[in-house]
Amino acid sequence: MNFDRHRRLRNHPGIRAMVRETRLSTDQLMLPLFVKHGEGRDAVDAMPGVEHLSIDALRREIHELSELGVRSVLLFGLPHTKDDLSSEAYAEEGIVQKAIRAIKEENKEIAVATDVCLCAYNPAGHCGIVRGEEIVNDESLSLLAKTARSHAQAGADLIAPSDMMDGRVAAIREALDQASYQSIPILSYSVKYASAYYGPFREAAHSAPSFGDRRSYQMDPANVREAFREAESDLAEGADMLMVKPAMPYLDVVRALKERYDVPLAAYHVSGEYAMIKAAAQRGWVDEEAIVMETMTSLTRAGADILITYFTKDVARILQR
Repeated sequence: MNFDRHRRLRNHPGIRAMVRETRLSTDQLMLPLFVKHGEGRDAVDAMPGVEHLSIDALRREIHELSELGVRSVLLFGLPHTKDDLSSEAYAEEGIVQKAIRAIKEENKEIAVATDVCLCAYNPAGHCGIVRGEEIVNDESLSLLAKTARSHAQAGADLIAPSDMMDGRVAAIREALDQASYQSIPILSYSVKYASAYYGPFREAAHSAPSFGDRRSYQMDPANVREAFREAESDLAEGADMLMVKPAMPYLDVVRALKERYDVPLAAYHVSGEYAMIKAAAQRGWVDEEAIVMETMTSLTRAGADILITYFTKDVARILQR
């Protein structure tokens, strides 16, 4: 009897490892961090293991990440106060600006990406300037650009606009170039869906909208052709890298963008995805380590070059074994 014996390459763990098609590396990992004024650490209830970090706590976190071989972080800030113009987003002594400088003092080799958005900095909790109940696009661009420039001045290595205002990549690129930051790349949240998976993040970032939702500027989860239009606009405006957010429910989008655009692609494994795995693992319903590694492998297999995940430290420890 003649038939294929596929199991020959599966019988031994060494052989399985030898022929594995998709491989993970700590170089792919980017850890989102939430930084706050004051002292100590505050737990985020909806995201077990995630904390709000003071600058001192952030320094210790960077030391731990360095030992794990993690080479990049993504910063989100919790401001002292919020106002209609999101002033602390671009203040010289804003929390993100302080955090960037602290990280660079601890380890200059850590690549610091900064989330550029206004939602955490204004009382309406929306990603642009609010007039009445309208999130206005063009007026928001100057503040987003100002925020990006302030991050670059503080020492950021990578600017990551997440607001989904039209034209924000062009505005940010122009602002950076005019301030002699031509070498700083932009990782655009190009394909950011209006997703139910963001719920726990809004607790972590103190950024829940005070009215309405974000469907007028974030993408409809039913659309994929729209993702191409968003990506093409951002690349034309000066983006160097693209992102799909969330990750797991949009693996088809990750794959489609990877096949179409020859630029680095990030997948953001978001708070809801993280929280669901944590909740199931705490109940003993899933093997957390196994499901996390399978998830990260699937994102890489789909085409993600960069994995933005709250499981970064866990994955790094596993890869060190």
